Amino acid sequence: MLYNAPLHKKRKWISSHLAENLLLKYDRRSIPVVKGDTVKVMRGNYRGHEDKISKVNVRDQTVEIEGVTLTNAKGKKIAKPIHASKLLITKLNVTDKWRRQKLESGLSETTKKEIEREAAEQLKVLDAEKKAAEEATRAEEKLKEETKEPLKEEVTTETSEEVIEPVAIEEMPEEKIEKTNAELPKKKPVVKKTPSKKTTKKKKEEGET
Repeated sequence: MLYNAPLHKKRKWISSHLAENLLLKYDRRSIPVVKGDTVKVMRGNYRGHEDKISKVNVRDQTVEIEGVTLTNAKGKKIAKPIHASKLLITKLNVTDKWRRQKLESGLSETTKKEIEREAAEQLKVLDAEKKAAEEATRAEEKLKEETKEPLKEEVTTETSEEVIEPVAIEEMPEEKIEKTNAELPKKKPVVKKTPSKKTTKKKKEEGET
């Protein structure tokens, strides 16, 4: 049933327990995990590691955490997938309004206001991170442009031969055109030589001999 279940059911099953302070605040024991939640690993080699969730794999029902990595045979670092049951949520990501509505249902107005304040602070932090990332990309692009070698200017060598520009025939008077045509050497007509009857007779006699 776990492997053949549809995705909308699998998504709800990827849930973790809340820490004591969050349990008392939201009056919930567990909640589905979301990208951006700060989580503490409770079992395994990375026990005690606390960081944000970078990815949620719904099909595999696993979670990827920042800093939890493995080295493959090529020597590259790859994110290690961890099951949500091995995690403890220490801080919730409240930027999504739909998640806030679910959390705020059945709570007092003071807690609702606290949730809204926390969401506003988290949104400000996200905007600052986006701006910092954009500035970093722009700085990298500028460095790439500066490091590029300037294109070498092609050196044109002036030749001694004078370039004769074509003269428009329309601008020239008729007298000049006649003179230029007279000065040009006339091509001799090519005459194709046809073999005479005598040469053909000689060839035939030579062939017979």
